[in-house]
Formats: sequence, structure tokens, C-alpha cells
Amino acid sequence: MRDYTKSLPDHTVKYIGEQDLYLEIFEGDDIQAISENRPPLLFVHGAYTGSWMWSKYIPHFVQQGWTCYVMNLRSHYKSRVQDMTRVTFEDYLEDIQEIITECGEPPILIGFSMGGILSQKLAESAPLRGLVVIDSSLSQEILRSVPYAEADRITPGLIVPAPVRDEQTSIDESAEDIAFQCKYLAMESSQAFSTFSAFFGTKDVVSINGESITCPSLVIKAVSSDEEELRGRLTAKQLHAEYAGLWHTTHTGLLVGQRYMETVEIILEWLRRKSEPSS
Repeated sequence: MRDYTKSLPDHTVKYIGEQDLYLEIFEGDDIQAISENRPPLLFVHGAYTGSWMWSKYIPHFVQQGWTCYVMNLRSHYKSRVQDMTRVTFEDYLEDIQEIITECGEPPILIGFSMGGILSQKLAESAPLRGLVVIDSSLSQEILRSVPYAEADRITPGLIVPAPVRDEQTSIDESAEDIAFQCKYLAMESSQAFSTFSAFFGTKDVVSINGESITCPSLVIKAVSSDEEELRGRLTAKQLHAEYAGLWHTTHTGLLVGQRYMETVEIILEWLRRKSEPSS
């Protein structure tokens, strides 16, 4: 099994704040003497995971001259281990804000899954240069418009154990892709999950005030049905964002699957357009 974290470019590692948040900083290559003042990119992982989940992405952004801050929420990956029965959604918001401060200037926030809904909530009040959400957990407003079936809901325990990946492959993930994830997947906070997940017995999940989010935004969605496509488009409408739906892809496949470059190229093209000097 290839471990993509082992092939990442040289970078700086820091432990930030009282929570000892593990932060990896990758300096962008100085290609063609980039002159515009590009903001840093801040990558926020999803549930169960950590900065390792972005390891296929990072080299492409570095090669295009973007400096990448790749964070780990408290008790994730190499951040200090804590009592996950006590960690909340609000704690994770504080963690992201701590790293935004460490960036030294407003970043472009790129969030996946749980990191996507956290990033949306931060964007209501934090000064950001941009917001990208990749297959984000859904807001209360979207779920009320296009709800999941009641039968899909489960009752959480004190913690949420790491997901079991029994399948060997998926429509866009190889056996190697799945094995890579299984190597690092860890438990998650039940309190946090109950705040944002429609599957964990909570009908009133976190609400997002799209009118408060004024930075340029992009929504990317893994699409397997017309309902999922509608959820993605409604999220983009709520955030006043551009939208890209990728049919026949999976949630984790967007980051570590065989078609991950499609997502990378969509983001890079959006970044290129947003960073061009105004005429």
C-alpha cells in the first residue's frame, strides 16, 4: 500500500495553542515569479480524519504557487489526544479560528465534509478571502428542503467509532485508496456529530446564514442521485457560490480516489480566476 503522506514535499510542522493543534505548512513554489498577493489556503479535514486526507491534493497546489496550511482539529491525527466525549462542534470552530490567526492574514478556507459545514459557519463572521466546500455536511436549511429518509437515522453513543470499510473497491476508489484511509481513520466526537449530522437523531442541525457569507465561494458535490444534485445546488444557492457536481463519484473518493484530480482542477481553475487582478 502506498502511503501518500510519505511523498509530500518538505514542509514546516507546528503545534499551535493550548490544544496543541498539529499544523503542516507547505510553501508554494515561486513559479514564473508570481506577483499577485495570493492569500494562504487553509485546508480543514472531515470527521474521523486529519491532514493526511489532503495528501494527494497538496503537491498540486504547492506546484501552482499556493502556500497551504493543513490543520488538524483537536484530538485528530497528531494533535494532542483529548476526551472525545467532551469535544463539541464549537470547540472545532475555535480550533479553526486559532489557525486562521496563525495564518497572519485572511485565508481561503477549503473544507471537506464536517470541515465543510464548520467552514461555512466560520465564514459567517470570520474575514476570509474565499470559501471552498467539498461534499460538505448539510445545513438545517438544505435538509429541510431535501430531507433524508427517517429510516436512515441512527442513535449516537458516547463517541462515534471509526467507520469500517469492508469493501475492497468503490466506483472511484481502488483497494489501495481504501487501505490508505483505513490506516489512519479514528473515532469522532458524538457531540459534534449530533450538531451537524442528519443521520444522528437530530432534526435541527446547525443553521447557516448565507447572507452573512460575503466572500467568493465554491461548492463541489459528489453526486449519486438527482436528490444529491439538488442538495448540492441548493447549498451553492445558499452560499451565493459557484457549483460543480461530479456524478458517479463518492464522498471520500473526491479526496483520495482515482478521480481526485477532477476536484483539484476545478479548485485550481476557480482560484486562478479569483486571484487574477481586476481589469
